[in-house]
Amino acid sequence: MAVSVAEQLPFGSLRFDFALMVTTVCFLDDLATAFKEGYRVLKPGGKFLIGLIDRDSQLGQVYEEHKSENVFYRDATFHSVTEVVSHLAQTRFSQFEFAQTISGALSDIHAPQPVKNGYGKGAFVMIRAVK
Repeated sequence: MAVSVAEQLPFGSLRFDFALMVTTVCFLDDLATAFKEGYRVLKPGGKFLIGLIDRDSQLGQVYEEHKSENVFYRDATFHSVTEVVSHLAQTRFSQFEFAQTISGALSDIHAPQPVKNGYGKGAFVMIRAVK
C-alpha cells in the first residue's frame, strides 16, 4: 500500500468524478496546495466534498480552546467555512453548496439532529464545490 499526502496525490490528472475530505482539512500542512491537487485530479465538472468542524461554531471554539489537551487535535489547525471557501475559490472551484448539523453543545444533544442547508448554525459543515 502506497502512502501519500493530500498535497501530493499519487494519481494522474483528470482521473476522478469526485474527491472527498472529511475531518481532514484541519490536519493538512498546506491547504492551498492540497486543494490544487484536488482540482488537478478531478475531471471537468467534478465535485469536491469537504466535511469539517467550523472553527467559528460553538464546538469549533471548544475544540480550538482545548486542542492542546487532546491527542487527536493537538496538531490541528481549525478553519472557518469562510476561510475554506476562500481557498477553494482561489483554486477556481465554484458552485458552492453547504449542509450543516450539530447545533449547540454536544452534552445537550441526545438524538440525531437534522441536516440543514447553509452554514453558520451547525458545527459540522459539508461543502460541495465544482471544478
